[in-house]
Amino acid sequence: MAKKAYLEYDGKKIALPVIIGTENEVAIDISKLRSETGLITLDKGFKNTGSTTSEITYLDGEKGILRHRGYSIEDLASKSTFTEVCYLLIYGNLPTSNQLLKFEIKLKSHTLVHEDFKIILDGFPSNAHPMGILSSLITSLTAFYPKSIDPNRSGDKVDLSIIRMLSKFPTFVAWSYKKRIGHPIVYPDNNLDYCSNFLKMMFKMPTENYDYNPLISDVLNKLLILHADHEQNCSTSTVRIVGSSLSSIYASISGGMNALWGPLHGGANQAVIEMLEKIKKDGSNINKYIKKAKDKNDPFRLMGFGHRVYRNFDPRAKIIKEAADNVLDKLGINDPILDLAKALEKIALKDQYFIDKKLYPNVDFYSGIIYRALGFPPEMFTVMFAFGRLPGWIAQWKEMRKNNEPLGRPRQIYTGKKSLKYVEIDKR
Repeated sequence: MAKKAYLEYDGKKIALPVIIGTENEVAIDISKLRSETGLITLDKGFKNTGSTTSEITYLDGEKGILRHRGYSIEDLASKSTFTEVCYLLIYGNLPTSNQLLKFEIKLKSHTLVHEDFKIILDGFPSNAHPMGILSSLITSLTAFYPKSIDPNRSGDKVDLSIIRMLSKFPTFVAWSYKKRIGHPIVYPDNNLDYCSNFLKMMFKMPTENYDYNPLISDVLNKLLILHADHEQNCSTSTVRIVGSSLSSIYASISGGMNALWGPLHGGANQAVIEMLEKIKKDGSNINKYIKKAKDKNDPFRLMGFGHRVYRNFDPRAKIIKEAADNVLDKLGINDPILDLAKALEKIALKDQYFIDKKLYPNVDFYSGIIYRALGFPPEMFTVMFAFGRLPGWIAQWKEMRKNNEPLGRPRQIYTGKKSLKYVEIDKR
């Protein structure tokens, strides 16, 4: 017998269906609450509201569990490439060798972008933030592929838009970086794998040959996998709500990118490095800033510690910490900021205040450290977060369209002035 929850209000009692997920998550379905009672719920920030059902990602913040399509993040990060995880998220299963080969061939066939995109790129000032450039270039894809706007597109036509997005995104990311530093763009090299091709477009200097480093390509694969999807967060919810209006995949993902840009979401890894730079300029006095972080009256906050969802150690942080230690050691990086980060991490992990509040270093803390070690400037960190999150956004958009989900339209409780009499001003 299906379980129900009961709500009693103003002498009337109604039964509300109870939905149980495959991992025993329990939700009260209030879809008909307003039509039956005239009531709505108030849940600022939607912290207690399930906006959809999804088969893509399972997250248990209390136990520190993250799975994509049933596979643990630990297995995916250690055994898969980023393109395999893209396939898994978007198409629902891990690819066979033949499926992966065909998928990667498709990706390589669409890496080039129309030369007119360089005109758009040239229109930005050299100090423009790469996230602003990138989101604009992604939106512009609707102009170059106008049929993608057709809400009735399905099947192979939708899949072509997905392939174009995955293929051209690395090109646009690299171009946004080259624009920032005033260097000429580098075209894709389809003789390389997905991540190595991107790294060449990013770091090849005009007068030098590009030296391929498999260690850097491997750690980049891990970084991108760890950001691939994270359930219904701010940017993912934005992608779904923009897509619910039947907007194209390009417009929907551009919307998600702009939501990601903020320092409370995807900008957190950039904020970590900026915080470390601030501490370094102040004499690298870590204990001073530990005390400031504990002081409720001090506005200073340790960036990269704790998580809004995880009440345990972020499982992605465990993986990325190991990768960070490995890559820093093998690359022989000597950077005072990275040394400062490791010292801060060591103190915080042993401090009872942080232990009691479960303020462990999260994925943003370590990802910023690795990206800096690999040569990415802080303004590119959020861009790289978007790069990793891309397959998750695509999968969420695709699922939302497949399920014919309704137009997103939250309600509100009005707290403004009541009806006022209009008094016309004297216009003479």
